[in-house]
Amino acid sequence: MGLIVVSGATGRLGGRVARRLGGDLRLLVRDPARAPEVPGAEIAVAEYADRRSVRAALRGAETVLMVSAAETPDRVAQHRAFVDAAATAGVRHLVYTSFAGAAPGATFTLARDHWATEQHIRASGLEWTFLRDNLYADFLPFMVGDDGVIRGPAADGRAAVVAQDDIADAAIAVLRDPSSHAGETYDLTGPEALTLTEAAGIVTRATGREVRYHPETLEEAYASRERYQAPRWQVDAWVSTYTAIAADELATVTGDVARLTGHPATSLMDLLTRAH
Repeated sequence: MGLIVVSGATGRLGGRVARRLGGDLRLLVRDPARAPEVPGAEIAVAEYADRRSVRAALRGAETVLMVSAAETPDRVAQHRAFVDAAATAGVRHLVYTSFAGAAPGATFTLARDHWATEQHIRASGLEWTFLRDNLYADFLPFMVGDDGVIRGPAADGRAAVVAQDDIADAAIAVLRDPSSHAGETYDLTGPEALTLTEAAGIVTRATGREVRYHPETLEEAYASRERYQAPRWQVDAWVSTYTAIAADELATVTGDVARLTGHPATSLMDLLTRAH
């Protein structure tokens, strides 16, 4: 199988993958003090944009899980630097965590970044597998305001929200047998597509906290987020998460989680019930 490198190992997804894989791994992190404790794994330190340190960190690796970098205006440039360094280091197979509906004209602005990254990987000469994740089901409770309301311009659109544990299991299946998944794009979704009204009802039943959904207009969505004083690109990303739902660009349900992992995709109710 060769050496596997897991990037983003201090994050929620990378950390899950690293701990479950275990063994002869290399964990790529920015801060070694935050690296998860994985017996037998070694630690390498590198920033995505630093081609030299990435190249050194990936030397000798057969397969790399490339967890997408943090959301920044230069994320695509960081990704390109990482991919180029991986190719120079002699990596054979890159497994990239992309996003559902990645396309140059995607409603969700950051899905366009994922498309650009996918295109760069395709042109790199590396073998590749893309894991296009739907919205994280784990984050839905964090979309609820202090007043128990989810606000956004999602209308009655649907999203097939997916559990991070399922994404981690799918990534592990690919990392353990990359040659069987070369050139494949998997759309990782939950078992059903939910409106935010339905999701709010599930959160209510699972947590005991009364939650409801308020469909904002586009103007209301931008106005309600002004208090965060975030840069425009970030507000556009926040708002377009909801407008992508409204456009049903996240509504497709697939069986890819089950095909890769051997178990059914986790429902939002099951996920939240386990968490409580």
